[in-house]
Amino acid sequence: MSAVTEHQQRWQQALKSVTSRIEALPTVRSSGRVVRATGMVIEAVGLRVALGDNCRIELSTPQQGAQTYADAEVVGFSGDRLFLMPLAEIHGLMPGARVLPISNGEPGSARRFPLGEQLLGRVVDGTGVPLDGLGDLDDAPRAPLATPPLNPLSRAPIDAQIDVGIRAINALLSVGRGQRMGLFAGSGVGKSVLLGMMARYTRADVIVVGLIGERGREVQDFINNILGPEGRRRSVVVAAPADTSPLQRLQGAAYATRLAEGFRDEGRNVLLIMDSLTRYAMAQREIALAIGEPPATKGYPPSVFAKLPGLVERAGNAEVGGGSITAFYTVLTEGDDQQDPIADSARAILDGHVVLSRTLAEAGHYPAIDIEASISRVMNHVADDRQIRQAQRFKSMLSRYQRNRDLISVGAYQPGHDPSLDEAVRRYPELEHFLQQRTDECANIEHSRQVLDQILGGNA
Repeated sequence: MSAVTEHQQRWQQALKSVTSRIEALPTVRSSGRVVRATGMVIEAVGLRVALGDNCRIELSTPQQGAQTYADAEVVGFSGDRLFLMPLAEIHGLMPGARVLPISNGEPGSARRFPLGEQLLGRVVDGTGVPLDGLGDLDDAPRAPLATPPLNPLSRAPIDAQIDVGIRAINALLSVGRGQRMGLFAGSGVGKSVLLGMMARYTRADVIVVGLIGERGREVQDFINNILGPEGRRRSVVVAAPADTSPLQRLQGAAYATRLAEGFRDEGRNVLLIMDSLTRYAMAQREIALAIGEPPATKGYPPSVFAKLPGLVERAGNAEVGGGSITAFYTVLTEGDDQQDPIADSARAILDGHVVLSRTLAEAGHYPAIDIEASISRVMNHVADDRQIRQAQRFKSMLSRYQRNRDLISVGAYQPGHDPSLDEAVRRYPELEHFLQQRTDECANIEHSRQVLDQILGGNA
């Protein structure tokens, strides 16, 4: 008799739960209609939906009578007109098509994305849909992309060096745990290869990789050849290649950052790799121009320069005793122009930058790091005085040699007149060799410092 009673109680509880959910549903479902579609933007009327919320647009009925929909996000409004941008290219859109808010315009109707441990080793697109064929993520916890900003006074200071496995960076451009660095380079000078080395060699609990707006071929190449099986086990890859919509590229960058925040909130040390920040800015430019925002600097609307710090500032350290996000963002300098507006803006909001030189890359010098043009703004806080003095001496010798390179090449240099230049010329082969590293070679912090000591004769 007790077993029957328990069974009845479970059924009553289940029925009560279903009833409460049904009662919470609205009795009337609001909808709007499409009045205009130009380029990437669809205009709709008849809805009151918040900016950033999601809607579904009814498409023309295909064969077999099944109704199909296209997901879109509210990216702007003017008067009673909503500006919607679809997440993917759509076919079958007709004038007057119905537009349905996903959550009836109520708060919290923004899209929710899968997060957490189940994503380790997975590859997903900018909307959280798996691309690797390893099953769905329906059981993973979900949350919206927006998070409240951290109080800058509550963040833990950057006071510990992180090992990135690159000799030139470990010794001369020391990176702190929780730092945000930029990799500035033109196309084809090895920034993706350098990022891959960091992904394999950096000591971090979790790696989150955002491949935003890059070639689709690079996604598989990065996963199989650069990350490898070892790196992939502790990584999450968010891929929004160049052929996806600008909205999905924008979401992909925000989603990768949100994943990193989730792991950081669990107390883990996260390495966030974003390739590239420039493609993120270009996606925002496409959206802003499509909804009528006027262009400002070199065709970039003002909203682009407001979005960049909003994304970058989400990385960094959590509260004292919490996790961290050490972030590397690639910045594409078009035509190797370091004064490109996106490069200039990124340089101002990041904690340092590593500049890759096309001249060095063409000479077979890898990684093609231009040490003179690169800087780490937190090196003084994470490296000891000896290493800082040695790094300064190394850069001084390299710079002196480079300034006199033409004289040395034509044979006009005569030793004995300038002791500092004589030393720079004598040590230059060692300096150049120090800055080069094979892609399969890992140079930890201790090894990098020892080699630097040997080159400089053991005295700073």
